[in-house]
Amino acid sequence: MSQSPGRKQENHKISRELFVLTYGALVAQLCKDYEKDEDVNACLDRMGYSIGIRLIDDFLARSAVKKCRSYSETADMIAQVAFKMYLGVTPSVSCSSATGNEFSLILDKNPLVDFVEELPAERSSLCYCNLLCGVIRGALEMVHLAAEVTFLQDRLKGDAVTEIGITFLRKPEDRKHRRN
Repeated sequence: MSQSPGRKQENHKISRELFVLTYGALVAQLCKDYEKDEDVNACLDRMGYSIGIRLIDDFLARSAVKKCRSYSETADMIAQVAFKMYLGVTPSVSCSSATGNEFSLILDKNPLVDFVEELPAERSSLCYCNLLCGVIRGALEMVHLAAEVTFLQDRLKGDAVTEIGITFLRKPEDRKHRRN
C-alpha cells in the first residue's frame, strides 16, 4: 500500500497535537503530586534534560547539520532547525550580551500552550513549559556546551511574548588535532 505525499506531514501534525495534549495532562498530574511550583518546575526541567540528552542523536542524524563555530550559530541552529523540526515553530533569536554568550529565543507561538488558557492563580510561579529549558540544556550538554536555560518571559503569566534565555557558561574550546 503506497502512502500519499501529504500523509507524512499529517502524521507529524497528529503527533505534535498528541504530544501537546499529553504534556498538558503530565503538567496537571505533577501539580497534583507536588504542592510547590518549584518542585514541579524542577521535575519538568529534569524530564526535559533526560529527553534532551537522548534527542540530540536524533537531531544530528535527521538534520545533517555541520559543527557550529560560535554561540551565535548554535542559537540560530536551535531556533531555525531544532524548534522547527520538533515543534513546528521558528523563534527569533537575539543576542543579549556584549560578550556574545547570552541569547534569547522569542516565540511568537508556543505550541505547548495551544490548549491552555491561563495558569490558575494559586500556580503563579509555575513555569508550565519548563520542559523546553531542560531539553535545550540536555542537548547542549551532549555536544559539550554547558548552558543555563531559563524562561525570561511567558505569555501564560501575562507577558507580551514567550522568551527563553540561554547563557553559555564557558568558552568553547578550540580543539586542534595534531597529526603525527
